[in-house]
Amino acid sequence: MATVDTAPAGPQVFPSEPHPTTLIGSVRRAMRLLESVARHEHGAPAKQLAREAGLALPTAYHLLRTLAHEGYLRREKGLFFLGEATERLSGSGAEQKRRSAMADALERWRDSIGAPVYYAVYRDGEIEVQCVADTPGNPAVEEWADFRETGHAHAIGQCLLSQLDDEARRDHLDRYPVQAVTPYTVRDDQALMRRLESTRRMQPVIEHQEYALGAVCAAIPITMGGTAAAVAISMPSHQVDRLLPAARRLQSGISGLLGTLALSISI
Repeated sequence: MATVDTAPAGPQVFPSEPHPTTLIGSVRRAMRLLESVARHEHGAPAKQLAREAGLALPTAYHLLRTLAHEGYLRREKGLFFLGEATERLSGSGAEQKRRSAMADALERWRDSIGAPVYYAVYRDGEIEVQCVADTPGNPAVEEWADFRETGHAHAIGQCLLSQLDDEARRDHLDRYPVQAVTPYTVRDDQALMRRLESTRRMQPVIEHQEYALGAVCAAIPITMGGTAAAVAISMPSHQVDRLLPAARRLQSGISGLLGTLALSISI
């Protein structure tokens, strides 16, 4: 979402910590609750949903009431179920099962590795982070700058762009040119293109504090048909020594994820 900056001109200031809670964060929390509700065919109470989504009960209850008011959930005898609006969006029970299977697969790897796990695809010229599995103890990197517009700065974006041909990469950078996100962000389009061209096929892409200070990330490329996809993990920068071994471990288990992730391409 575009904003108008009315602050006086001055030297660029880079964030030193995650951006305060935003509407994007509220949407993500609401989606976690919807996904939790979708896993309970016979409904679930607010306490259970809050626990599964990793949210404080007052926050979860406020979001659940809002979702019910808008028709995305319905409440019966203290239990929450998917509402008509959600069912219209999902289109079919099969789609819900695919999403649930994808989320379950990422959650298993999240718990095994002890780090947030992300799944993203490059579709119709855009970077789409389709699913994130994290916990309050190991939170995902806050999307303080639009992931679609800052693909040059995070491991997911660099991994997806490395799978595109030269024309598609240049088209993406024409629409979303390289810009400084942190002091460690790649300097310009030419430097990024050189990095992408030197990326070895099917090797993890590593990024150190280029998108968010205090965070390091690794993304593993997955090519399914004509679609570029990636699975990624993130960690606090003081755990950087764990990053590559964890990425290698995730990569070794990719074959077990491929069937689930391939189904998600159609979502």
